[in-house]
Amino acid sequence: MKNIIFVRHGKSSWDYQVDDKDRPLKERGISDAHLVVGELKKRNLRIDKCFSSPANRALHTCLIFLRNLRFDFEKFQVTEALYDFSGQSVSDFLKGLSDEDSTVMIFGHNYAFTNLVNLLGDAYIDNLPTAGMAILQVDVEHWKDVKKGKTKELVFPKELR
Repeated sequence: MKNIIFVRHGKSSWDYQVDDKDRPLKERGISDAHLVVGELKKRNLRIDKCFSSPANRALHTCLIFLRNLRFDFEKFQVTEALYDFSGQSVSDFLKGLSDEDSTVMIFGHNYAFTNLVNLLGDAYIDNLPTAGMAILQVDVEHWKDVKKGKTKELVFPKELR
């Protein structure tokens, strides 16, 4: 059994003249990330590895989660493959994960995450909102065989405010 925790980056700011990868989080993005990680902590899940897009907004959201979870940073990695908006690069990334890891948490972007949550899960969503989290379970032994599984939980910040 493999578990994927998808977390879309928090609400980002368009107030600065910076490249897309450098856009920072808004205050709401920071507070929403704290709300959602608070819910994740209640699940007491054992997360084997964590990966983030190198984009500032995704990385900052990820760091909020990792600090709140007291996650071992040795099990964390930034990967360009998660700076993806279609979902193909993220899908290929998932299929290349080590089979030693049963549960992974990834931080990235839309449309890729909404697309993959709908493709791999059994509950349709219109949109994985900023700082939204989807926990999916796939009944496979090897990551290379990832296929449609079950949507175990969806956590959206607006439901927690």
